[in-house]
Amino acid sequence: MSAKLLMIFIPALLAGCVSLDPHYERPQGAVSVEALKPLQNSQAANYRDLSWQNYVLDAQLRQVVAMALDSSRDLREAVASVKSAHAQYGEERANLLPTVSAGVSGSRSRALTGTGNQTAIINSYSAEGSVSSFELDLFGKNQSLTREQYETYLGTLEGARSTRLTVLYNTVNYWLQLAADRSNLAIAQETAASAQDSWQVTRKQMENGIASMVDVSSAETTYQSAQADVASYTTLVAQDKNALDLVVGRSVPDNLLPTRIESIGNALHEVPAGVSSDALLNRPDVLRAEHNLKSANASIGAARANFFPSISLTASGGVGSADLSTLFKNGAGIWSFAPSISLPIFKGGYNVAYLKYTKAQKEYYVAAYEKAVQTAFREVADALARRGTINDQLSSQRSNVAASQTYYRLADLRYRNGVDTYLNALTAQRTLYSARTSLVSTQQAYYLNLITFYKVMGGGTALQESDIKAE
Repeated sequence: MSAKLLMIFIPALLAGCVSLDPHYERPQGAVSVEALKPLQNSQAANYRDLSWQNYVLDAQLRQVVAMALDSSRDLREAVASVKSAHAQYGEERANLLPTVSAGVSGSRSRALTGTGNQTAIINSYSAEGSVSSFELDLFGKNQSLTREQYETYLGTLEGARSTRLTVLYNTVNYWLQLAADRSNLAIAQETAASAQDSWQVTRKQMENGIASMVDVSSAETTYQSAQADVASYTTLVAQDKNALDLVVGRSVPDNLLPTRIESIGNALHEVPAGVSSDALLNRPDVLRAEHNLKSANASIGAARANFFPSISLTASGGVGSADLSTLFKNGAGIWSFAPSISLPIFKGGYNVAYLKYTKAQKEYYVAAYEKAVQTAFREVADALARRGTINDQLSSQRSNVAASQTYYRLADLRYRNGVDTYLNALTAQRTLYSARTSLVSTQQAYYLNLITFYKVMGGGTALQESDIKAE
């Protein structure tokens, strides 16, 4: 019995004899070794293994990021794509194994016995297992198609990791933008209040014959300008909140919103800014481009296999009996074996055209991979260049604000005591306003550089297996 059923599994033993995939080699030279040398650092951190929970230090911001990673529709779409790609890989992998079916059938019929008109009841029962039209993968076509789908799945997985990192970056970015615009709004309100006070003082001085109408008009101009900025920043604050809610996927509670950017403190972790030799190749977008290239490489193997014959087998084995009770004891052995071979002779040039297409696709993905590496190099280099100067700029900007505050205090005091003209006080006030808003922009740039470097280095852990497991 076992010998008869063995033929059912012979196709599985003969599958996958050879592969026609081209030998894969990772493209080199997208970025020169000389260009990488300025980025090397012996204290380089492995950002890919640095979880965002350890990188984001601000308690409010950490809760907002957790909400985004849980509710973001972009991330849900990416995870759904991973599940879909994994299921398609499972479908393709199933072609490597034969479809085995088993069944028991029986019939009962009346027939003439050949003696007069006498009839007899004939019973017939059979039980068998079968393999239906299984294609032997002698030239690796199904293996190549399976590898193609597997690399597509891995590429989709890296795409989900990239989306996760983008959601993290956008959440932090919009949260910082809201903090910066709230600071600018507060500065505009303080400036408007100060300008209104100066305007009232100037009007009284004009009534006493000390100031001119020109001074009054100048003071009013400063006040109205500050009021316009208040209205503008009020709009921006509302728009920033809407943008933050969108990237998070739901409304962020007020208690998790930043008050002003000056109150944030150490929102993000400071880590060494060096780049390891393999850092650029471990970014999710670069890995995705490489998996796409490997998928295209496997599709060439499948296209080459189209030029070779295909062999399909249909086989069955089992037992038959005239009595159901003796079917599995004394039943007679039955079997069938029906191989078929198909040799491609003429397809109107389809196989040649398809092979050319797959080779062209591989060239495309080679270029896409090299571009991804070059993009990674530029983004890391830009982030490092900004990081090398941002601390000096921040220190200088703080000193500029302190000097501008002293300048305005003295100029306003001199004007109120009639020592100096209002023009100098007005200039000092505008200088202070510009210095304070510039400091806000620099503080925002400082934090943004930290999260940008985390992003361009492929920071954060991968998706959990539970997040991508097909339901």
